[in-house]
Amino acid sequence: MFKPTVGPIVGHTTTNQTRIFMRGEVQDNAPVFAAMRYRLADTQTWSKALFTRLSTALDMSHVFVLEHLQADTEYEYQTGWFSPMSPVHTVESIAELPLQWPREIQRLRTRAATTRQPRAYILGSCRYLRMTAGVAELPQLGDRIFASINQLIEGAEPPISATLMTGDQVYVDDLNLIAPDREYHDILKKYRAAFTQPNIRRLMAGTSTYMILDDHEIEDNWPARAIHADQALFRNAMDAYALYQASHSPACALTTNGQVDRSSLKHYWYQFSDGDIEWFVTDSRTRRNLAASDRRILDDAQEHALCQWLVNSTARVKFVVTSVMFYPDRRTNGEDAWQGFPQQRLRLLELIRTQRISNVVFISGDVHGSLTSRLTHSEDPDFEVHTIVSSPFYNSVLLPYAKASTFILDQPLVRTPAGDYQHELSSTVISQDNFAHMRVEADQILINYHDREGKQLQSISLKLR
Repeated sequence: MFKPTVGPIVGHTTTNQTRIFMRGEVQDNAPVFAAMRYRLADTQTWSKALFTRLSTALDMSHVFVLEHLQADTEYEYQTGWFSPMSPVHTVESIAELPLQWPREIQRLRTRAATTRQPRAYILGSCRYLRMTAGVAELPQLGDRIFASINQLIEGAEPPISATLMTGDQVYVDDLNLIAPDREYHDILKKYRAAFTQPNIRRLMAGTSTYMILDDHEIEDNWPARAIHADQALFRNAMDAYALYQASHSPACALTTNGQVDRSSLKHYWYQFSDGDIEWFVTDSRTRRNLAASDRRILDDAQEHALCQWLVNSTARVKFVVTSVMFYPDRRTNGEDAWQGFPQQRLRLLELIRTQRISNVVFISGDVHGSLTSRLTHSEDPDFEVHTIVSSPFYNSVLLPYAKASTFILDQPLVRTPAGDYQHELSSTVISQDNFAHMRVEADQILINYHDREGKQLQSISLKLR
């Protein structure tokens, strides 16, 4: 049996279940199967192996679902692929074959069921990896920050619940002006290259990873400059995204027999929970309406779902992930973010304020700079919203970093007849490659930003109500 050609990637994980993505490889016309087994950490008895036949229609990938696990428990698992000598084998018959499993044993931890227990997460976005003729150039530059993340995770207390990658995990358009990738097989190559570098591979094999796309998964500032000819690009990019990012997320439902139902992927936004913390991961990229009569960054169904969640959720802390910044606004070129959709943003703010919803935090990336900011209301002392921005994992030398002067900080975010929404930075703006280590405690959210070598850059405490 061979180790996966991509993965394993631990995806959506609950107290009793986890999803694990892996990929094999085509073997001429021979059938190819994948297998997985697991056990409680530091024990000897493996579970009965799970098998599946891999298909080129899914780029030889599969998402295994492990069920009936114990909460807050560490498990070991192995996965790999093989092609039996006989072409007539089925999933049932290969279970009888003696298999030599890959030597690598991975570990994962299920979610804790208890509330008020501290939780911790890794936040980041924008990982540039230039590809030329299908080959990554100097990939170690874009991978080394993940070595620092792995080192932090090893000693983290509380354990890291998940890594949130909030956009631009791949740059489909990295040579947009010269030779942009538009064909499906070329985009798949970018995903394989991006997710097989050693340090990010190690991270995703042992830590639950949640992803959402931004523009570079398709094209810069999508869909502002889209033309009719880009329809094929969009279809190819989203088919690749569905395979490599959405398939192991909560965006895909499970069938009654515990398999990922890829046909259930109707939209890319999703929700998940972790004890008394809940997350709503928005798709702020593919459902935009740019018509002047009804500008939307979220489609109507998604806005409705988000509002219902904000009002009805009993979570102690509510994180809203949006790949582009909710606030503060940029001085120039800000129309691609929420700044360009002021009416929809104001509706959300007014809902949070008038419904007295506390501890709402917006998480984003995109701007190639990191910061935290606090939003208040001039006439409503009970209103408070925070934003946490973490970007980039690795920047292109062609792109600038954001600075404090990038943002409009000397005037209210919004003026309304009921009062002004006023904001201020609660951190300095980090203008270098970085990631965030976020801890949610009983009375505060503690954000520690680290550079690509793992050195702490600054620490910010956001008080919970």
